[in-house]
Amino acid sequence: MKNKILAALFLLLPPAVYAAPAERAIWTWEKDSYAVVEDTAAAADAIAFLRSRKIRTIYLYADAFEGRNLLEDSPELYRRFIRRLHSRGLRAYALLGSAYLNTEEYVLPENRQDALAMFQRVLTYNASSKPGERFDGVNLDIEPHILDQWAEQKEELLLQFLDLGKAIMDLKARSGQRLLVGPAIPFWLDGIELDWNGAKKPVSEHVADIYDYVALMDYRDRAEGKDGIISHALSELKYAGEIKRKVVIGVEVTPNEIQKVSFDHLSEPEMERELALAEKAFRGEAAFAGFALHNFRGYRAWLRRKPEAAGAGK
Repeated sequence: MKNKILAALFLLLPPAVYAAPAERAIWTWEKDSYAVVEDTAAAADAIAFLRSRKIRTIYLYADAFEGRNLLEDSPELYRRFIRRLHSRGLRAYALLGSAYLNTEEYVLPENRQDALAMFQRVLTYNASSKPGERFDGVNLDIEPHILDQWAEQKEELLLQFLDLGKAIMDLKARSGQRLLVGPAIPFWLDGIELDWNGAKKPVSEHVADIYDYVALMDYRDRAEGKDGIISHALSELKYAGEIKRKVVIGVEVTPNEIQKVSFDHLSEPEMERELALAEKAFRGEAAFAGFALHNFRGYRAWLRRKPEAAGAGK
């Protein structure tokens, strides 16, 4: 009888009280991605780690690195790893863009073909692979604000960024493939308005119009307040919800010289407390698609530290 009463009370709770935790993804850069693709032991270790941390999606680097391009030259290695991921209930998004390739320069018109070729290689890989071996999506990391000319040419570079996005999505449309494609963008793009494609609106809204989803680099170490994770993401979430897009909230755990940008100086329980507050605030937003952690190597190193080494509170 007691169990029946408890079950009945549980059903009366509002959904937010017992909703499953938000899904998580993780950015995984060149060395770590190549390692798990090439080495079966590293793959097994990575999959065990992802499952233990309840991380459902890995943004897996899938482009050239140190003179090799495994996706193009050894696609069977990606097929093997993605099969293993899918067999364990995990997803793989091709992570495109890197400091190694200086892909911030891909927004420049003279380099656009490099960006399109990079994306086409993923489409070609998927088209030549069995369903269980294909990427589920793509995460683009092309950040024009890194360019030296950003301060003087901000608007021009952002217009080129939008043009590139449209070209990429046109390429996807012509392929007939259904993988989800979205970029990582900084949260402050909602403060820059541009006239593009016949409409004047915040750049963040143009981006949401173009892509299937957005990974918002909402890099702050607290959920609440004017400079917190919640405040910086609400406008993007509300607009994306209106147009039926999704937003993944990116958070940072690697060291940064600006303390508020990363959870690096805090402990895991402190970060989880802040993410729980953010998740509670976002639960009512249809666009909310969970969190993405930056990055695989940094997150593992951060977790290995003793709590006192990560910080003793705020």
